[in-house]
Order: sequence, then structure tokens, then C-alpha cells
Amino acid sequence: MLRGKLRGITAYLCFLIFADCCFAQEKRNFNINTIAFYNVENLFDTENHPFTFDDDRTPEGKDVWTEEKYKDKLENISKVLAEIGTDVTGTSPTIIGICEVENRQVLEDLLNEEALINSNYGIVHYDSPDRRGIDVALIYKKSIFKLTNSQSHRLMIYDFVDREKRVYTRDQLVVSGLLDGEKVYFMVNHWPSRSGGEARSSYKREKAAALNQKIIDSLFQVDPYAKIISMGDFNDDPTNISFKKVLKTKANPEETAFREIYNPMEKMLKQGLGTLAYRDGWNLFDQILMTGGFLQKDYSEYQFYKAGIFNKNYLHTPDGQYKGYPFRSYGYGGYVGGYSDHFPVYIYLIKEVNRELKPGTPGYPAKH
Repeated sequence: MLRGKLRGITAYLCFLIFADCCFAQEKRNFNINTIAFYNVENLFDTENHPFTFDDDRTPEGKDVWTEEKYKDKLENISKVLAEIGTDVTGTSPTIIGICEVENRQVLEDLLNEEALINSNYGIVHYDSPDRRGIDVALIYKKSIFKLTNSQSHRLMIYDFVDREKRVYTRDQLVVSGLLDGEKVYFMVNHWPSRSGGEARSSYKREKAAALNQKIIDSLFQVDPYAKIISMGDFNDDPTNISFKKVLKTKANPEETAFREIYNPMEKMLKQGLGTLAYRDGWNLFDQILMTGGFLQKDYSEYQFYKAGIFNKNYLHTPDGQYKGYPFRSYGYGGYVGGYSDHFPVYIYLIKEVNRELKPGTPGYPAKH
């Protein structure tokens, strides 16, 4: 019943806060929005499109990708998206970054599923030059987020050995808009894979990280107080060179300056958590990063509250050699009817409501 009442609107969160000045308990109400990211693992339609590498994902292809399997995949993914964050908000995420979608049509089909159709999501999508024919996208609740601009940034990479040979990969999506009236920027990524080995392919992800940093710097030039969230399947862990040396991400919010980047997933990795499994080890490739504007404790604006991995039991492979791994659509034995080979990730953003703020009280706007 709660979910039905809150669907399509901003939910509320209630905290008991200790006021710094008098140590008295104070009840404070907050708007809360879930921001999520999900690698949906090859969400393709059943058509054989010219000039794309989708031959396997057709009824006649290697995967025998039928309309029935496609519908099953849509239902599974929509169920997951609809449930992320609901234990706190009672409603589906306000913003969702997505990767490994074939085209805009599969996104429209996804949003027409029963679990999502009443959430009134909008779509931001551009075709990427990726050789696998997969793109990134962002969907957003039109009742809460007002889109103002979007742009797709091309990632130009060339082969390490053959400098004339271009590596075709995914673009980086940048979306700006008003989240409940507040200007926020979102970036959606799917960085180059580790094909050929982690070390040998690292330069590609370092190039992707450099483009990410260039975009963030350009946003700050236009908007000195920009609040930026960059999310995606980065194909690197939070401790890899692309994050620690290129983006210079911070693991602690207290050590993150306004224009620096905080990565809440780094601590999760050190705790042994992950979003995908390989050879009995876990990686945390799926991450949500943010600039220091979300860490200011100025709760008259949206601030970071907490991050998590959405890994409910039904998303785990139930048995066999890969028991406990993400339950994917295709296993080594063929179609198994699961969800994805990645778990989704999410963060909560909160903003205080219905409270008169005065200088010196917790939540009073701080100077940037």
C-alpha cells in the first residue's frame, strides 16, 4: 500500500539528529531520492539491424533470441529497477543510469512493462559507435527531474600497437536538469572492457577516465558550484589507476574538497563486496561517484546520504558451479532466464523540508 501511495512522487525520510549546540534530539524531515545504475547485460530486441553486430541476438542467431525470451528479459529487468531503494523510499528510483542497451526502442519497451509503466519515466539515449552495438542511457521520473540539456561525448581511443586502428567503444552521456528544483548533472559511463587482460587494456580505461575528468572540469568552468554524479560500469575497481591516479578519487567524504570526487564504493570493495564475480573473486566495476557539492551538510540542498549494492537473493544464481554469482540471462549452458551478470548499485540523496533554518543551526546553508 505504501508503494502505491508514493509511486511517482518524492518520498520522505525522518531522522533523529543531535544538534551540535545543545546535544538535544531533534526530529527532522527529508525528501529522499534514489539514484541507481544497472548494467542490464545485452538488452537487445529480436530484429537483425543492418550495420550492427546483433546477429547472435536474433531468433536465427547463436543465442536463439526469441520474442518470448525478450519479453522475459524485459519483465525481469523492470522488476529489478522498480524495486531498487523501495525499502527506504517506497518507490522506484528517480534517476537510473543504464548500460548494454541496443537502442531506444528496447528502453521504450522496458518502460512499458507493468512494473514501470506508471512511473512516468523519460529517456535520454544516443547511439554509440560501439562494435557490440550497445549504448548507455538515462531514464528519469519526469515528475521530479526536469531535463534541461543532454550531450553524448565521444571517447577516441586507438590500439596500443597499431596507432592507426581505432577502438570503437561507448560514448559518455552527460545530462543536466533540475532535481526537485535543484540543478544537478549526471554522467553515464560504460568504459572499455578488460579484453586482452587487465594490464594490457588499462590504458583504454585511463583514457576514459581522462575524458570523464575533462567533462567534469568543463562543467565547473560553466557552473562553479556544479553538483555532479558520474555512474557506470567502469570495468575497473575503485582502487585502479583510472580512479586513483587519473580521477584522483577520495575514499573519505571528509577529505573530499568541493571540486574533488568522492567514491563511496571504495570502502565497499575493501569490505569484500562486489557487483560481478569472476573465477571465484568479486569485482566492484559498477559505481556511483560524486563531486564534493553533495558532501557539504547543507541540507537545504540535496546531499549524499548512503550508497549500496542491490543484491537481493533472487538476483543470485540459485545452484550449480556459479551459485551466488549474479543470475544472468545466459550461462555457459545457454539461456537460463536470469537477470544480468552484474548487480545494480544505488545512492540516496536527501534534502530537508518543512523546517525554518537559522544561522548556526544544523543544516543552515554553508558557504562554498
